[in-house]
Amino acid sequence: MNDTLLFDSLTSPIPGIRRDINIIPIKDDGRDLLYFHDVMGYASPNFALDNQIQTILSLINDRTSIQEISKLSNGNVSTDELLEFIQMLDQNRILDTKHFKLFSNKIEKQFENKSVRKPALSGQSYPAETEELNEYLESIFKNSSTVHNGSPKALYAPHIDLRVGLNQYSEAFSVLNSVKPKRVVILATSHYSGYFPKVYQETPFIGSGKDFELPHRTFKTDQTYLEQLDNIDSADSGFTMADRAHRIEHSIEIHLLLASHIWQHNFEIVPILVGSLDELLYHNSGDLAGKVQNFTQTLNSLDDDDTFYLISGDLSHVGKKFGDQTGANLMKKEIQSIDQNFMNASVNADSSQILDNLSSHYDSSRICGFPPLYTFLNAFTDLKGKKINYNWWDEDHTESAVSFGSVLYHKI
Repeated sequence: MNDTLLFDSLTSPIPGIRRDINIIPIKDDGRDLLYFHDVMGYASPNFALDNQIQTILSLINDRTSIQEISKLSNGNVSTDELLEFIQMLDQNRILDTKHFKLFSNKIEKQFENKSVRKPALSGQSYPAETEELNEYLESIFKNSSTVHNGSPKALYAPHIDLRVGLNQYSEAFSVLNSVKPKRVVILATSHYSGYFPKVYQETPFIGSGKDFELPHRTFKTDQTYLEQLDNIDSADSGFTMADRAHRIEHSIEIHLLLASHIWQHNFEIVPILVGSLDELLYHNSGDLAGKVQNFTQTLNSLDDDDTFYLISGDLSHVGKKFGDQTGANLMKKEIQSIDQNFMNASVNADSSQILDNLSSHYDSSRICGFPPLYTFLNAFTDLKGKKINYNWWDEDHTESAVSFGSVLYHKI
């Protein structure tokens, strides 16, 4: 991108560091560094600075100019040196500048114009090479002793890091051996739609017409089904095909990866991310409630015996990593009670009970599986659920924890 777009004023306030970047202190070969973690992937990879620069970083705040910072340093840092440093940050997409906005928008437009969604986790959470990946998937399920008879209709299962939930994934997905759907509708937590408020403010249901690629297999989307969803006015249904929220999302990808091993026959997918439904916790009869009702009625009308539903969501996210003042271990008894109430309502296939439970504490434990599961259970009321598992994972070094569980659904 043209470097003439970089910030170049000595007197104007320097644009602040992007709010979606986490600055993490790390050590590397004995050096104290600040690592800039960009979940959206816009910044240059592995970008880090010496920890001694922290004082100057604290002054990059949308209020202070280069000249003012130079004066505060008593002339120890010249304006030319500061400008060079600020432009280096800008070049690497660290600052919330015009250069960054043009770059990030270009990335999202390029993604939206593609016909295939490339895997985001390949080579990180699971092997990128086909042979190695097949061996990896085989190892996940080889010791599974889960046996299930009958014809399930849906599975609510986690999307937590594969390394954390391997046993639970094996238990959950191995019960699907008895079905061979022609279409799989995936309702999954959207972790990134909130980064695009102008795009998704009125549309919590986010479809994608792209084929989803994994290293060993590509899944075709059911274009006819998606067109039927898209034909409903988004103002009424809250559904959109503007799919940039899918670019780095892992919640669908992990389910497809596991399903690819269980279901080796050909089937089409309907990938739908579900954004925040928190408004329902405060006001359950307004505009959002109407959109949920209209969208779920359409889901129900499109159902047939050849359609299966994967609902991707974890349970509670608690501790200091997630903004709590208290460490997760001290909260465990209370949070597990919240989880138990959520799981009981999920097994009962009762969306009203889920909403009532979460509204009583305004989803204080951040159950990320609430939006997709609530959506599904609003669409289908003739279900009975069976709990498969529940687990609690401690991330000790951050005093945080994530819980997750699985429920299998049959039609009554």
